[in-house]
Formats: sequence, C-alpha cells, structure tokens
Amino acid sequence: MRRLFPVTDMTASTASDQGADREWSLLELADAYAYPEGEELWLRANMVSSLDGAGQHEGRSQPLSSDADMRIFGTLRGLADVVVVGAETVRREGYRPARAREAFAARRAAAGQGPAPAVAVVTASLGLDLSAPLFTEPLVPTLVLTGAGAPSDRVAAARAAGVEVLFAGEGAAVDPARAAALLAERGLRRQLTEGGPRLLGQFTAAGVLDELCLTLSPTMTAGDAQRIAHGPSVEVPTRFGLASLLEQDGFLFSRYRRI
Repeated sequence: MRRLFPVTDMTASTASDQGADREWSLLELADAYAYPEGEELWLRANMVSSLDGAGQHEGRSQPLSSDADMRIFGTLRGLADVVVVGAETVRREGYRPARAREAFAARRAAAGQGPAPAVAVVTASLGLDLSAPLFTEPLVPTLVLTGAGAPSDRVAAARAAGVEVLFAGEGAAVDPARAAALLAERGLRRQLTEGGPRLLGQFTAAGVLDELCLTLSPTMTAGDAQRIAHGPSVEVPTRFGLASLLEQDGFLFSRYRRI
C-alpha cells in the first residue's frame, strides 16, 4: 500500500527537482486516490470536519474547506462514475452538475468512463427544484434515487422534466445498500458520496461504506453542528485502517479503508 505520510505542504521531491519541493499535480493526486482494481462496487465518502467534530458551519461545509481541500474534492470527482448526494445537501450547497475536467479526460477515457460523473440525488420526498441547473444543464443526466412509496405526482413531474427516477426501496425511503447496488448494476461502480451527514450515517449503518476520505480542518466552530455522519447507530463500531495522509497549511487529508 502506498503511504503518503509524512508529506509536508502536499509536495513531492524527485531527483530531477534536486531536492526542491513542488506541489502534487492533479494526476499524482489521482494516482494516490485511485479506486482499487477489480471491485464490482466501491463506495467512498469525502467529508470535512472541524477540530471539534463539526461537519458543517451554519449548515454548509464550505466554511471549513480550503483551496487544497477543493483540489482533492475535484480529484475525487474526476475519478468517480457517480456522485451520490442527499437532497438536503443539494439544496443547502447549491449543487450544480459535475463538469468535465481536461486534467482527467485521458484517464477517464482509458477507464471507459464518460467525460464527467453522473450525480445521483437521494430523496424520499422528491422535494427538488427541477428547474435548477443540476437537472436542466447536466453534461451527464442527473439521476434521482427514491423509494417505491414516494409521492407519485412528484415522480411523474420529475420524469416529465426528463429526470430518470430509480426506485431503491420498498417504502418512501431509500435503502442505502439497494441504492449502491442499483447504481453498480448500471455500470456506476466507482461511487463517491459527498454527504450530507444523514446520508453518510445511513450508508455507514447499512455497512456499505468502503472508504472515507476525511479532511480535518484546523478550525473550531463550537455550536451544535452535526458530525460528518448522523443517524442510526451501528451495533458494533466499524473499523477502518489508515491508507494515506497528506498535509497542507494545517489541513490533514486522510484516507481510511474499511478493515
């Protein structure tokens, strides 16, 4: 297993650099964060947390982030087949469609991937703004994951707007394991969830989270913000092993895999 720690300032040194530090390129980060080969389904999460455990500040993750964090955010998207996100996060963060990135074009083509990942929105109520760019301007069609018991009028409205609605549960709610499997059946096996905390909590409780990419932000927020995973508790805590660690400007970028 390749280990990237200790690494200072997200830099690498090579003989040709004559010992000088340089910033890791996007392609080097892509190598470091590559999905494992041969897995029929791999679900990773990308989240940020403050030092005191907050997954958000005033309902959004952006205040905890940094330029380096956004580089890794973009890298993880550049590797994924699909970005799975909860409807509340879509609303709070003003989600837009994933875009094609020239830096990852050759890599995606070699892997048989499209120009950008699809976005799959998880929602029980389908309380979505279907006029938003996420649904009207996607490079790759946005998917909606809901339960078979979701409001039929909203399902019909979404389909009339050209959105593909997939049922991943018998009731109104989405079954996390079924959602992941359903996406994999469609060839979207390299999965990335960006939250929010309730969705990550559901994936964790269902035992389908394979990897956590966690940014530890050198900030304190106090308050009563949610942790990065919120919801039903697991009977026995799930163990993860540290796979890699990067640092820049006091931010720690860790990657853990389920043991």
